[in-house]
Amino acid sequence: MSSLWKKLKWNLVGILGKMILWVWHKSARVTIVGQDPYLRLREKRKPVILMVWHGRIFILPYFFRNKGVMPLVSPSQDGEIAAQIMARWGHKIVRGSSSHMMVKAWNEMRKGLQNGGEVIVVSDGPRGPNRKMKMGGLKLAQLTRSYLVPFSFSTSRKKFLQSWDQFLMFYPFSRVVTVFGQPVKVQAHLSKAQLEEKRKQLEKELVRLDRKADEFFSDSQTHFPKKDKN
Repeated sequence: MSSLWKKLKWNLVGILGKMILWVWHKSARVTIVGQDPYLRLREKRKPVILMVWHGRIFILPYFFRNKGVMPLVSPSQDGEIAAQIMARWGHKIVRGSSSHMMVKAWNEMRKGLQNGGEVIVVSDGPRGPNRKMKMGGLKLAQLTRSYLVPFSFSTSRKKFLQSWDQFLMFYPFSRVVTVFGQPVKVQAHLSKAQLEEKRKQLEKELVRLDRKADEFFSDSQTHFPKKDKN
């Protein structure tokens, strides 16, 4: 395949993908829970690392659009699809994974955070195991003095794919909730054992956020605020 045709193909993927996701997400009724501490960090230009499981990334491209966020995207073909779509929503794409191009990606994220930027890290990586947090995000936060902000979402009409990460999607015209955890700072002086304990705590918090989001629609509709205008 010629380089010109390959470029045209990926441009088409990005354009069509963005259009489809825009219509899909615009049909949903979205509620945001616990966002205020995160917004205060953004207003103060504090460095933020958003942490999310691979199985809960479906809403990320649209929800964090046009904010200049830097998502760490796998160099795989699936990652290329996500990168093409997200780039068209103002995301500053960083390509890398646990086994590819990580030195370059690490330096890009470090520089972005030191300038008050924002990064999205998939906490269980591109291959899992599912909902088992890797250490990279914590070490990056420790190095750059960034705040870690756990994030999850769920929906009233769930569709779990038969994949290693139990990838969650929502049907068009569903009700959707996004849930932010409290910002967490990782002290620079932590020992290896203390850093591992912090990793376990954050892993439990991300699992708890999943459960909180999943249980949101089990209550009566009187708990449901009006549609978010984000």
